[in-house]
Amino acid sequence: MVRKFLYIACIICALGVFSACSKDDMSGKSVIAEGTVVQNDFDKWLYANFTAPYNIAFKYKYEEIESDYDYYTVPADYEMSIKMAHLVKYLCIEAYDEVAGTVFTRSFFPKMFFLIGEWEYRNNGTFILGTAEGGKKILLTGVNDINDVLAGTYDKTRTVAEALNHYYIKTIHHEFVHIVNQTRPYSTDFKQITGSGYVADSWSEAPYNSLEEDGNPYYLKHGFITAYSQHSDTEDFAEMASEYIVEPVEVWNKWMKQAGDTGAALIQMKLDIVKDYYLNTWNIDLDKMREAVARRQNDVVNGKIDLTDISL
Repeated sequence: MVRKFLYIACIICALGVFSACSKDDMSGKSVIAEGTVVQNDFDKWLYANFTAPYNIAFKYKYEEIESDYDYYTVPADYEMSIKMAHLVKYLCIEAYDEVAGTVFTRSFFPKMFFLIGEWEYRNNGTFILGTAEGGKKILLTGVNDINDVLAGTYDKTRTVAEALNHYYIKTIHHEFVHIVNQTRPYSTDFKQITGSGYVADSWSEAPYNSLEEDGNPYYLKHGFITAYSQHSDTEDFAEMASEYIVEPVEVWNKWMKQAGDTGAALIQMKLDIVKDYYLNTWNIDLDKMREAVARRQNDVVNGKIDLTDISL
């Protein structure tokens, strides 16, 4: 009898529990709160000028996953990022729009830019100006020095235009060369012209970065347009194309004179292949590209372009 009463008591308790649970309605609201990102004026400007027309993400806010763990890095300054965005748009994207057409730019220009404030320094004393990854992303470093570069105080051995090209603009064109090369390769004949002259990371050491007895750079005398061109044929091709695009005619002619007959002949052979590649592969006249970039560069240096305007 006692056992029967215990069973009944257990059943009543269980029914009470089920009854109590049935009265608690499940909430339709998730307990996981999602963060809300508020877009500032620059974010809206980037969407209107990069994302909407070109499907390009322009990342200036620091993201650890986008950075390189092999280097100490710092975030890009907000105001400097605005200026860099204008420079990329006016001197690079719109220059390709003008010469190659918007279809080319929208199809092949990298789909992400990521900015960091400082250069990425190597152990050999050199530093990385930028990198390209898989034809999709370009990393730009040293963004926080843009004001000094534009003011002519960062590197007094170069004009403002030369410094702007050396530290930023040529880097973008250089990395874009890698991207188009990864999409459609250039002729293997290019590598054969100075094939024995590639020295990998030793390009930054003597004698490869030194002057010859006549006072002219070793690399020019041996058929390379820059010291870094001696790294490999892929870097050589990218340096040839990007330097030709951004440097004025008078600077290029000065280099050819410094290279001497032998060096200039080798450089011209490589330049012919570069021009042929762009014209026959991409229908881009490299001389017209050079003219467009030079005109736009003069606009920037002469203050004709407002690098701070993010109004829509």
